[in-house]
Amino acid sequence: MPAVPPADPASRPSRNFIQQIIDADRAKNPQVVVHTRFPPEPNGYLHIGHAKSICLNFGLAKEYDGKFNLRFDDTNPAKEEQEYVDSIIDDVRWLGGDWEDRLFFASDYFDQLYDWAVKLIEDGKAYVCDLTAEEMREYRGTLTEPGKNSPNRDRSVEENLDLFARMKAGEFADGSRTLRAKIDMASPNVNMRDPVMYRVKHAHHHRTGDKWCIYPSYDYTHGQSDSIEGITYSICTLEFENHRPLYDWCLDQLEIHHPRQIEFARLNLSYAVMSKRKLLQLVQEKHVAGWDDPRMLTIRGLRRRGYTPEAMRAFCERIGVAKFNSTIDMAWLEDAIRDDLNDRAERRMAVLRPLRVVLTNVRAGEPLEIHIPNHPQKLELGRRDVALSREIFIEEDDFMEEAPKDFFRLKPGGAVRLRGAGIIVCKNVVKDKAGNVAQLECEFNPDTTALVDGKKVKGTIHWVDAATSVTATVRLYDHLFATENPDTAPEGGTFLDNLNPKSLEVVTARIEPALAEAKPGESFQWERVGYFVADAVDSKPGAPVFNRTVTLRDTWGKEQAKQ
Repeated sequence: MPAVPPADPASRPSRNFIQQIIDADRAKNPQVVVHTRFPPEPNGYLHIGHAKSICLNFGLAKEYDGKFNLRFDDTNPAKEEQEYVDSIIDDVRWLGGDWEDRLFFASDYFDQLYDWAVKLIEDGKAYVCDLTAEEMREYRGTLTEPGKNSPNRDRSVEENLDLFARMKAGEFADGSRTLRAKIDMASPNVNMRDPVMYRVKHAHHHRTGDKWCIYPSYDYTHGQSDSIEGITYSICTLEFENHRPLYDWCLDQLEIHHPRQIEFARLNLSYAVMSKRKLLQLVQEKHVAGWDDPRMLTIRGLRRRGYTPEAMRAFCERIGVAKFNSTIDMAWLEDAIRDDLNDRAERRMAVLRPLRVVLTNVRAGEPLEIHIPNHPQKLELGRRDVALSREIFIEEDDFMEEAPKDFFRLKPGGAVRLRGAGIIVCKNVVKDKAGNVAQLECEFNPDTTALVDGKKVKGTIHWVDAATSVTATVRLYDHLFATENPDTAPEGGTFLDNLNPKSLEVVTARIEPALAEAKPGESFQWERVGYFVADAVDSKPGAPVFNRTVTLRDTWGKEQAKQ
């Protein structure tokens, strides 16, 4: 692929620090090809933090007319499943990542990695160790005290080669022996204190089957896989910064192509956890309905909640790329999907908590035909016909029997405008035996500009026709956690103690007929209510199910302040 000469930095918009590094490299050598990769472990579903990494790595490759690889670091068969591989491929593609024909697996390189391990043994730079995991921790030392050498560190090359071959042949039990790099047990960087390169693990691999009973560590595999694929920039999150000397050491000792590792701040969001281990715990302990539960910040959960790839990419672009960890307010993510759906989503009406209204001056069996635009700013999206008959439904909270002065919705003797239809005046309130409001009797005036008692009608509410509207199950989702930092657990507790008991409310709503025909995954703005998507799993013809993607505006902070 021909290199693209770097543009004049002065002509470019503000550049993040990674772009600045690449710009500087290409200024020195215009032939530098930007080749990045996204290297997930197939031991769970991707989350919003992975989305940031995907957008960054693919975005850099696209910007510089380079290459982007998708590679699975599948070195731990005990925790990996084909289900995760399939979901990750689908999510990366949905987000816009295009690896062309460059889909790889670390397991593709197991033979080469083994041969390189043999070379390190032959060069006296690796040895077989008999220490148990617990003993190894004791020998490693601490952040302030150096470690001490393994009793096996000075084994001969011949003995190490023999033992390593026997490890591969399956002679030893799990955990009984490891292959370690021989570096420096006194290094101030704990990762350089003779790290493990291979472990004995008799486990079936989802791709290689039972061919191997030793598996390479992530630290040993990662850099060599980058090298094999010709990666030029290995973009990692900050937790790998202390691993970079080991990344460099392995490549230098093997004298192979050496990518440049650059670390950036991982994504942390308020009211969320980003640990894959904690997300797995939420699923396994059934605190959520699964990896695709719309309350989960997995890509699959966000997709089911109605988030679009455009909104996700816009969010990642807005938060930028930083060198230091920080926490991003959840409102940034919600604003991204609001901005996207406000432009693209057609409008519909739905009533979450129906209150029946009888229009006493509309004849039964003679509905009016109301024409409503599908989008107020996009007339090219057309309009739809909505029936308005003698009985309609409005929201319960759009009526107040004893209303304050600044309440501009419906009240006894008061007037309100029906969206797209006309004006109704409340003449009578009908209550049930318990004294609850059961029904309103109102007069209807089709003139939307009419005055009532000489005054202009200020309020406008949404509604649905009682005769033609359809019953729908609606899931009202909110933050999964009630505290801004769920990882900060109360004394003696865990992050689970911070779960929000009100993160899901299910209501039976009434929706206009056009919504009943929504395709799974199709999104709409429900006027005055929020953005909703037809559930991609449970919504069926005749039994629609909708998930709330986001409210029309950020109400979380206000609601929290009231509590």
